Amino acid sequence: MKSRPAVRLLLPIVAWLALAGLVASAAPSPDADAVPDARLTAPLAVPANGEIRVAFLLSPGAEVVDFAGPWGVFEYVFVGQDYRRPFKLYTVAAAKEPVTVSGGLTVMPNHAFADAPAPDVIVVPAIDLEKLAPSALEWLRAAQADTAVTMSVCNGSLVLGQAGLLDGKTATAHHGGYTTLRAEFPKVNVVRGVRYVEDGKIATAGGLTSGVDLALRVVERYYGREATLQTARYLEYQGTGWMHPQSNAEFARKPAQVPGYSLCPVCEMGVSETTALKTEFERKTHYFCSQWCQDHFAANPQRYLDAN
Repeated sequence: MKSRPAVRLLLPIVAWLALAGLVASAAPSPDADAVPDARLTAPLAVPANGEIRVAFLLSPGAEVVDFAGPWGVFEYVFVGQDYRRPFKLYTVAAAKEPVTVSGGLTVMPNHAFADAPAPDVIVVPAIDLEKLAPSALEWLRAAQADTAVTMSVCNGSLVLGQAGLLDGKTATAHHGGYTTLRAEFPKVNVVRGVRYVEDGKIATAGGLTSGVDLALRVVERYYGREATLQTARYLEYQGTGWMHPQSNAEFARKPAQVPGYSLCPVCEMGVSETTALKTEFERKTHYFCSQWCQDHFAANPQRYLDAN
């Protein structure tokens, strides 16, 4: 008797999926200029038991959109004639205690690092590195060794860099994090203006909603384009960045300089030269959007100037 509400909730989904399949089969193939179906070019093998475990790393200050977006994508993937959900999702943190993430939202992790199941996919959101427990980096290094994909979203790439997982690899970040990623981790080849970058089993997404596209890309690598289109339809997601990774092209170049304003040398935000924080270095004034950016620049000014 207790299962009836869940069954009633699932029936409309099953009916919709059946109808969507009929509509999809009759519709023309969208986006003829899209990258090829990832199932054909970069396939991932579904585990023998049919379950794909996805771990979401949490830490104080983690960006909600970065992990909630991919969570929603993986949650609404249905496969097979029985429309089963293959992705098994859980959060993991240093301790099984409430974690306050961005916007003041409090989340109770499903697992601590010590008892977390071995993941097939790891999702790493942007996290305040100063609040990140050393055990998080230890867990990430160990767990990613056996994953199919370890993906970061937004400035979660800084976490991967801190863990030493991006050395010698190509990666991206939020458009405000390009310089920081390049300055803090000079062994990384940083790409601007893309929704996501894949380099072996490491994948990095651009800012915030780019994580939705990278999650859809991961779904496509497991189940192919049609299943992924069906997922996007159910979510009413109209973005196509997962098929068009170059669609962040507006961020490929630095913002234009405006008289009276300078670009923060850490995050490239335009700031007023009359009100912004400033630092003198080598007879030049540098302006900053925040104390965080000023402090990081002050720790090693030349490193940031070389990265610009």
